Amino acid sequence: MNDTPLRIGTRGSPLALAQAYETKEKLIAAFPELSAEGAIEIVVIKTTGDVVLDRALQDIGGKGLFTKEIDEAMLAHDIDIAVHSMKDVPTYLPDSIHLPCMMEREDVRDVFISNKAKTVWDLPEGAVVGSASLRRQSQILARRPDLKVITFRGNVQTRMKKLNAGDVDGTLLAAAGLKRLGMQEVSTDVMDAEDFVPAVGQGAIGITCLENDERANRLLAALNHAPTVVRVNAERAFLAVLDGSCRTPIAANTWFADDGALQFTGLVAKPDGSEVHRISRTCAADLVAAENMGREAGQEIKDKIGPDFLATVG
Repeated sequence: MNDTPLRIGTRGSPLALAQAYETKEKLIAAFPELSAEGAIEIVVIKTTGDVVLDRALQDIGGKGLFTKEIDEAMLAHDIDIAVHSMKDVPTYLPDSIHLPCMMEREDVRDVFISNKAKTVWDLPEGAVVGSASLRRQSQILARRPDLKVITFRGNVQTRMKKLNAGDVDGTLLAAAGLKRLGMQEVSTDVMDAEDFVPAVGQGAIGITCLENDERANRLLAALNHAPTVVRVNAERAFLAVLDGSCRTPIAANTWFADDGALQFTGLVAKPDGSEVHRISRTCAADLVAAENMGREAGQEIKDKIGPDFLATVG
């Protein structure tokens, strides 16, 4: 075994660190020699998305806000692998970096958290919902245009403090993140993923490395969960065709039906919820079919809404 420590790059939020330590534990389970002291090192990297918290994501650069600095560290050989929430990973990776591993996907659903209502739909007229996500905002306003959605950023703990201080009447977070933090009990309502479509890749952890790093690729192959790759890549193919930025509310969800087929739902909306387009598809549960389905669904939506929709949606 290589004596050089395996350096895992990650953001520094409690959730990002929980995902990095989960990766470390799974690597040790697969390769017991990595349990030796100093065999794995976790390297925390601050990203633009972590540093600039006083503005909406779409106002500080859009894509790659949570991955750019980590990619740069990898290209500089300061880290060997990087652990990401798949919903933060752009559809195009920098040259020489690839994504050979996605671990088994967690719950894809969103949860609603509030001290004032059981569900987001039960909030009183004019209530304030805090969310950093235009995807969530558009789906809320499509059904409840009377609600006010304000930009609400920071890690899970920061958002919970703001909620408990009364800054907002409710907020939404990913179920997977709360589970990984052991905070499921704060959830007021777990939202149905067909009714309220999740972010592309939500609940999945992806791990990148350099394409030519034989050691990293060998280690990550043991952690890769093929069914998760099929599901997430279908969603990412849909997103890639639409070329969604942080200014474009785009959502997608996949799951395996009882007969084993892959089911897909995609959504594109205007941020104010005034226009929402949905599409559903089914295909065989293999990677090529899944990616083709995602691309075809994205193209069908793109043809339907026209170029002006995506150009002017922000």
